[in-house]
Amino acid sequence: MQRLPQEIVRKKRDGLALESAEIADFILGVTDDSVTEGQIAAFAMAVFFNGMTRREAVDLTVAMRDSGDVLSWPDIGQPIADKHSTGGVGDNVSLMLAPIVAACGAAVPMISGRGLGHTGGTLDKMEAIPGYQVHPLNVLFRQTVTEAGCAIIGQTGALAPADRRIYGVRDVTATVESVPLITASILSKKLAAGLETLVLDVKTGNGAFMVDRADATELARSLAAVANGAGLPTTALVTDMNEPLASAAGNAVEVVNAVEFLTGDHRDPRLEEVTLSLADEMVLSAGLAADRQTARAMTRGALDDGRAAECFARMVTGLGGPADFVENHRSHLPQAPVIRDIRVADSGFVERIDTRDIGLAVVALGGGRTRPQDSIDLAVGLTDLAARGASVDAGDAIARVHARDHAAADRAEKAVLAAYRLSAAAVVLEPPVIERIKE
Repeated sequence: MQRLPQEIVRKKRDGLALESAEIADFILGVTDDSVTEGQIAAFAMAVFFNGMTRREAVDLTVAMRDSGDVLSWPDIGQPIADKHSTGGVGDNVSLMLAPIVAACGAAVPMISGRGLGHTGGTLDKMEAIPGYQVHPLNVLFRQTVTEAGCAIIGQTGALAPADRRIYGVRDVTATVESVPLITASILSKKLAAGLETLVLDVKTGNGAFMVDRADATELARSLAAVANGAGLPTTALVTDMNEPLASAAGNAVEVVNAVEFLTGDHRDPRLEEVTLSLADEMVLSAGLAADRQTARAMTRGALDDGRAAECFARMVTGLGGPADFVENHRSHLPQAPVIRDIRVADSGFVERIDTRDIGLAVVALGGGRTRPQDSIDLAVGLTDLAARGASVDAGDAIARVHARDHAAADRAEKAVLAAYRLSAAAVVLEPPVIERIKE
């Protein structure tokens, strides 16, 4: 007999652990609309305050996975691997990571999301490529993964529909930060994609949702433990987001940065280390390398000899983009009409960057959204962002703004200058990869 949703909420409200069948019943009600938004909100708040055991979190994740289609890849003949990032500024890792790992022999069906708040979204970046289909039919998705080794697309309505409804309620009821609910939201979609292995990039710092390192570590441990408990071998890296990861922040500008990374024209050092570290983890987890040294030789080789760029080009073409995109990407991508350098008045070393404010400056330019339904300007953004520790003289540029008009450029310039703090002394930098977590 199906349990009443209000009784399930009452039990969790009182701090008791839910049975597997109770969680399954509640998620079934979320999916068929027999559970109301008020009951979802009450359930989310009860979990927010009382938490969940690991077993409960696994049950919730699996129930949300099973609320819709679950993909399988029986004929592909390669390990199925993916990665998820908790989001940041200038985080275009997926655009390089998927083709690097594909070039090493894995299949990477990467289902990505849009940006919200101060963080950018992989899906928005891919939409800057003319003709690229971010919501292809399933047959084209499978064909592209088979032929290119990877495909970066958006979540379909049939994958984990319960998550979409629950997240919509959490977003307006101040329960987004609940670790069990974050865990189930992220992993239900990844499990539904039919993955065999997963690597997580959990950001921490002033540009991350998890500002405090201890909170980021808690989330990484929860994600890894629940994913492994649900049968998906998973590792997590905790990485630094106290400055933009790439020297570009926006949509088309981050695609340019990614293509230049793949072709070797320009690679931001911190971005390179995070990307290759995640690629190493994916190759190891997929069983394609026996040890970390071999994995790094494989991922570095796939990047440096051009195979990763070739995989990216095949993916773009397979999903409707230009056949010559890698060679002529600048001519295909939208460009903002106003481009100007942002210059500092003083000399010194870049000591601190308020990374969240950099992301918000991109949003104010029109390159991000504050509501899911907002449209965005794919051309605007920031490039040539000076990194922490950089030495600058008075009059040097610390960034370049790409804006729709001069007024927007003025506002962005003021925001960027306020986000940068200089010091007289050289800055000691920490490695961008902070910690590795198995479970």
